[in-house]
Amino acid sequence: MEVTWGNPMTFVVSSQGDTQKISTIEQALYWLRKKWPIADRNRELALDQVDAAMHCLVTVGTARRAFLSAAKTAGFLPEHAGAETAPA
Repeated sequence: MEVTWGNPMTFVVSSQGDTQKISTIEQALYWLRKKWPIADRNRELALDQVDAAMHCLVTVGTARRAFLSAAKTAGFLPEHAGAETAPA
């Protein structure tokens, strides 16, 4: 079963201005596991929430908010304000 992630989130992920669009919940999980620059509490919480949303245990909005919080502490900046919009 595919879980809808909602609107894509695009982040600036390097000092050169490279961006990454996160458009699926699977992609969010992959980035948290394999590409994240720091291992901190926000990353761990985001991993837990994204996994829980994939199993329909929490809302996707909860997972998106946790992902956004982890992205901020990792230094990833939203490319535009729309990245912060999270469905309920």
